[in-house]
Amino acid sequence: MAELWTIGKILKWTEQYFAEKKIDSPRLDAEVLLSHVLKKERIYLYVHFDEPLEAPELKAYRELVKGRVQHVPVAYLTGCREFMGLSFHVTPAVLIPRPETEILVQAAIEELRRKQEEDLSFADIGTGSGAICLSVLHYVPGTRADTVDISPAARSIAEGNAAAMGLSGRVEFHTGDLLEPLKGKQYHAILSNPPYIPDGEIATLAPEVRSEEPRTALAGGKDGLEFYRRLTASVPDYLLDGGFAACEVGIHQEESVKTLFAARGMQRVETLNDLAGIPRVVMAWKE
Repeated sequence: MAELWTIGKILKWTEQYFAEKKIDSPRLDAEVLLSHVLKKERIYLYVHFDEPLEAPELKAYRELVKGRVQHVPVAYLTGCREFMGLSFHVTPAVLIPRPETEILVQAAIEELRRKQEEDLSFADIGTGSGAICLSVLHYVPGTRADTVDISPAARSIAEGNAAAMGLSGRVEFHTGDLLEPLKGKQYHAILSNPPYIPDGEIATLAPEVRSEEPRTALAGGKDGLEFYRRLTASVPDYLLDGGFAACEVGIHQEESVKTLFAARGMQRVETLNDLAGIPRVVMAWKE
């Protein structure tokens, strides 16, 4: 007779297996993958420990487990990632949205809500999955956006997410380099989470990141500041008076990015920390 695998039994086995393979968050990953296969919330697993799995469910789950021990990120295995309380489709064509990027999004939402103007517009540079842009559109009704990504594959993912969220009518997607496709336009805000990992540090990243996520969304040049230099050189020309730019930054990069903005005449510059107290976002206003 085939061995009987219950939810509780297979979760315990997978947790131990992941731990042996040095997978971070072995229990959480096991639960997320099984929830995905069963199409249930994680809480369902805890109240159905004794429920046996069907053969097709076991087969699908084992394939995901194989992928995870090869260091494929959970989000790529399931095809989705939660961000700002919303669900985004992701593939290896786009960077997986991180919790720290929510600091940038929340700051943009609050600043846009303060403006008493109609027809607020913003640009999202390096949009990837569209997590930043679409979250702002979702939480600030009436706003419109342009997004740019150099990758046609990433653009396609973002367009699909916009359609799934009912936001396609409020955003226009562009393929190109930084602000180049938006020549002649001005916005109330420009948002970006650019590549900021120094090239020499890519090899030190976790295998899930360095081998699976798109290098073009990670590598920021020799010192990690290449894209900030290029972006800040153009940002003031694309901002309306009183508009602001907000960028996510890497560790120890905030002072350099603040200096770059100030050199372009944006003297009001602020830094926002994440929950660990690490400077994570630089905001600059065009007075």
